[in-house]
Amino acid sequence: MTATSFNPIQLQQNAINATNQPLTLKQGQVFHGTIKQLYPDQMAEIQVGNQKFIAKLEVPLKAGDAHFFQVTGTDPQTELKVVTGPMAQASSPNQQINQLLESMNLPKTTEMQQLLGHFMKEQLPISKEQLMQAEMWLKALPEGVSKADALQVIQKMVELKMPMTNDVFQALQSGQKTSGMTTTMDNFAQLLARDTALPEAIKQNLMQQLQAIAKPFEIETGSLILARAIQSLTNDAATMSEKMQALTVLKEAGIFPQQATLQNWTNSNDPKAAQPMQQAGQVVQTILASKPENASQLIEQLKTWTVNQNFLTNEQKQQVNQLIDRFSQLPVTKQTVEVFAKQMQEQLLKAFAQNTADRLFTQDTNALSVKDHLLSLFRQEVNSPLQNEAFMRNLVQKSIDSKQPFIQQIVTQADALVQNSMDSKAMEHALKTVLKNLGISYEATLASKSADLQMIAHQLKPQLHTLLQETSITPQMREAAEMLMTRMNGMQLSSGENGHQHQLVMQVPLEFFGKKMDATLQWNGRMKDDGKIDANYARVLFYLQMASMQETVIDMQVQNRVVTVTVFNENVDIQSLAEPLKVALKEGLAEKNYQLSGVFIKQFDKGQTEKISPVVEQREEQGGVDIRV
Repeated sequence: MTATSFNPIQLQQNAINATNQPLTLKQGQVFHGTIKQLYPDQMAEIQVGNQKFIAKLEVPLKAGDAHFFQVTGTDPQTELKVVTGPMAQASSPNQQINQLLESMNLPKTTEMQQLLGHFMKEQLPISKEQLMQAEMWLKALPEGVSKADALQVIQKMVELKMPMTNDVFQALQSGQKTSGMTTTMDNFAQLLARDTALPEAIKQNLMQQLQAIAKPFEIETGSLILARAIQSLTNDAATMSEKMQALTVLKEAGIFPQQATLQNWTNSNDPKAAQPMQQAGQVVQTILASKPENASQLIEQLKTWTVNQNFLTNEQKQQVNQLIDRFSQLPVTKQTVEVFAKQMQEQLLKAFAQNTADRLFTQDTNALSVKDHLLSLFRQEVNSPLQNEAFMRNLVQKSIDSKQPFIQQIVTQADALVQNSMDSKAMEHALKTVLKNLGISYEATLASKSADLQMIAHQLKPQLHTLLQETSITPQMREAAEMLMTRMNGMQLSSGENGHQHQLVMQVPLEFFGKKMDATLQWNGRMKDDGKIDANYARVLFYLQMASMQETVIDMQVQNRVVTVTVFNENVDIQSLAEPLKVALKEGLAEKNYQLSGVFIKQFDKGQTEKISPVVEQREEQGGVDIRV
């Protein structure tokens, strides 16, 4: 069950769709066909695969014979030239291939014969120029790439009318690999760390982005460290040493200003008027900027914000409302407003810090996380999501580097909490985080009117584009960057639409708590008439290489929202382990309006392997995970 790449589902679908789409021929193309019927004026019905069309022949031929034909004209009608003599269907195709090589003056190499044999079998037209280019690729395949895989790539390029360039060939070839993305990124990261020729700004931006991809939960770890540090600063029972250690690490991370002290770290700057009341810090600023005559309006705004804030528990909302009610009964003066703002800030600080652990992978309706609210309460300037993430990464690094025992304890607790919070939401978050930071489809994102250009510019792929334009880049660095870029381009080229069918291919390098793995995802489904994905039908196939369960294949099929799952694994004991998980799976699918038909667990055997392999072929790699959908 080992191979270097998977066979995309779309390639199989192409053969199915070919029966419903007319064959498109171009000048100079060669194909293998059979004469089905003859008509006057040397017109004939030609069959290629499952398709038939009418064409004019240069010389009279006999019905039933098979030939290689070359297209000599397409307007106003298709005209064909016979380039091989007649051959009975039961005879060996090698004679026809040799005839074709001689008549078209093609080199009689093993690679050329393989190409012609493949395209004869697949009943696909191909030009002499395409054959010559493809032969060069087959002769120069890198180690680890089989000719069978290369032929599939060339077939896809011809079928989808892609440019026959080396860049496209290499990208598609990489796009079909199921492993090696992590190795490619590691190699690039190591070269980058040792590089002394690149401008420092480019180098640092790339290293930060690679760090973001390598540690998809680092933001959450930073959020927990921030929350715990804030809790110690607001807790009267905390020791002076703990408070000072928390204050110091927050200053080192740039979250607190250098002049911050235990007495003034919550001090607000001058109030800023007319702010949208979304982040918790904007609530405090709105209070400070309020005017006495607008007190009743302010109270209504505060209560509305509190009701809609899903990061607060019901008990915390009641406490905030009680504080608002007390303020409403007081005369509105500058002093009462400042006291009220201070009390609101302290209460919200404690509430959001307390709730951070339970809301790690949650965002509110304004796409804000707990850390965004927490940071806003002592940073009056409105930070972008990128800035807040940078603060969290810096805080994690400063905390890890700290030799203070209390800070080390916080880091250990934060790591443990993140690990204990691992669930389906956490995995979804990790995949989205890595894909966003890779920026594989940033070109398409640029076309959107709502595109965040600053966010896009920090993604890895556009940064690689910038790197490759640098004149100071070394040959080794250029090669590593181009290899990484090729892997990303391969995902895009392997994805796409074919009629109502849609295919998505993703290769995601994942690292969870020191364990690295490659995840290759292939999803195939239908498109509805309105252009949206039909969620009622899909084919999902995962291939996993896990530390405990080892090689595992999960085949999931969705038909009219009925889900059937088959798990292949050598371990006979997983049946009992899986049983209690079926209930959770059934309930989770039901929440999304899907019905679980059944979960079947089987061991690998020769027959089952043959059934699986046409859809996906695996390559084992220690510590690797390949996922196909």
